[in-house]
Amino acid sequence: MDNRKILIALLALFFIDSSLHIVNWMELTAISSVLLHVVRWAFIGLLGLYAWRSKALTVYILLCMFLGIEVAEWAPSLAKELKVFSDIFLRLIKTIIAPLLFSTLVVGIAGHSDLKQVGRMGIKSLVYFEVVTTIALLIGLVAINVSQAGVGSSLQAQTEQVDKANKLMEQKHTHNVILDIFPENIAKSVADNQILQIVVFSILFGIALAQLKGERKDKMVHAIEGLAEVMFKFTNLVMLVAPLAVGGAIGYAVASMGYGVLHDLLKLLVTLYVALIAFVVVVLVPIGLLVKLPFKKFWDHISEPLSIAFATASSEAALPKAMENLEKMGIPRKVVAFVLPTGFSFNLDGTTLYLSLASVFVAQVSGVDLTIGQQISMCLVLMLTSKGVAGVRGASFLILVSTVASLGLDPQKAFAILAIDAFMDMGRTSVNLIGNCLATYVIAKWEGEV
Repeated sequence: MDNRKILIALLALFFIDSSLHIVNWMELTAISSVLLHVVRWAFIGLLGLYAWRSKALTVYILLCMFLGIEVAEWAPSLAKELKVFSDIFLRLIKTIIAPLLFSTLVVGIAGHSDLKQVGRMGIKSLVYFEVVTTIALLIGLVAINVSQAGVGSSLQAQTEQVDKANKLMEQKHTHNVILDIFPENIAKSVADNQILQIVVFSILFGIALAQLKGERKDKMVHAIEGLAEVMFKFTNLVMLVAPLAVGGAIGYAVASMGYGVLHDLLKLLVTLYVALIAFVVVVLVPIGLLVKLPFKKFWDHISEPLSIAFATASSEAALPKAMENLEKMGIPRKVVAFVLPTGFSFNLDGTTLYLSLASVFVAQVSGVDLTIGQQISMCLVLMLTSKGVAGVRGASFLILVSTVASLGLDPQKAFAILAIDAFMDMGRTSVNLIGNCLATYVIAKWEGEV
């Protein structure tokens, strides 16, 4: 059997498995647990064969995702312990980000000495980011107003969610959008993984280096370029751990929360995912058509970092591989190094859509009917508060709480959402990554670099 036939069989088994589980979950008819497990393990076994034959990292990541879910079902205590693989992976990724961003940005700026292009890319990026995220906010509003997911709900936060919310709210109470862009200590920015501050420092360093002349500049650029190449090799080594990290992350999420919480908040979860898919289809795909994006080539290069982003719910985990793959796609390193990390602070499409949707959901649960004017006013606030907080733990929840409070609602009504936050985070992080990879291609196209 060749790989194409295996792939077709995999898709058929996945469809059958999903259909059986949905029918069983909705209690439309009783389905034997033996049948469910046989179909599921047939799918996993065939996926393992396909992974072994294709040797593709993306397939191994998908295989470990399904294995992680199985471990969570049969041995939840063990699944929780497997999170250590995810933690190791994320730690290694964080060691890559700062030197990788620094080296690629500096070489991109100083190596070409086109400071005007840096300014042009900055302006074009910010305009693009603001337009697209504003549309995302509006789609979130439309989706929740249509589904009315919170109307009539008596949802209450459990003790576990209240404790988690309080811990998150202790992380950071203030956020100055402008001030937090600039580093006060680059070592502190690196330690805190403040991506935007690292980008700003690297840009200024690159501009300063570009002003040097002669041998000193050449030696420095050559050395930093060598650092960039080493960090890409470092990334390839760390990616070997990615399948285990993904399996550990997904297993931990399922074992910790289980599927039971989905029943109470299923309508909200479905509304979010439908809205995210609609955003991709209605906004991102037309943008791709407008700039003549080679969709198949684009998908082939982002599928691997996308699977990592979805399973770990972390944009940072996917950033190094996304940078490497976009460069392989033909986008110049100077554009990738500037636009992609900046986008993870200013172009969080999935997160901004979620924030507008979740804010209105909390109002609906509270029995408050927000007027169109109030919802538009809320969006204007979110346009500012959702920027530049990528490095803050639990940032989206903190913004949600502050937005709900500004509407005069009880912030504790938002705590219950934390029960399914991990599942929602997977979706919004994936859309964040797709949006930023597309933005990188768009800016490169506008600059005539592709």
